[in-house]
Amino acid sequence: MTNQEFKKMFLEMMQNQDNPFHPLVFISGAPKLGKNVYIGLFSNINGKNTNVEIGDNCDIASQVSINGADSHKLCLGLSKEIDRKPIILEKNVFVGTHSFIGGGCHIGHHSVVAAGTILINSGKIPPYSLIIGNPSKIKPGYFKSKKADDSA
Repeated sequence: MTNQEFKKMFLEMMQNQDNPFHPLVFISGAPKLGKNVYIGLFSNINGKNTNVEIGDNCDIASQVSINGADSHKLCLGLSKEIDRKPIILEKNVFVGTHSFIGGGCHIGHHSVVAAGTILINSGKIPPYSLIIGNPSKIKPGYFKSKKADDSA
């Protein structure tokens, strides 16, 4: 069995689609990925039936979950469908390992999501922010230098 045959079989068994990163990066739906994006091992991007956009030059560390779907109300019988909301990471965003970004988040350019941060329905986060913790705290303008270009 060739490497390509094994990779194809593995992706089918894992119900994963081929991607430019690694067979152990799980991508579902059709997220829009910008240029020069990196996604680390064991990370997953769930854009099934919702809009997920990751801008140019973003760095997603290993073991990160970016998931536009929330099924808890469906499981509890409080809804008849999965709640799906868009997620947008503008350009030059870093997401640290073991972070979760849920639907309803729009992270401004040149921001950092610290390792282990949980973001759910966070709305629009300004550019150059540092986002930390669970529950998350946002420090807007944290990375903005006096000479930085604020255009998105």
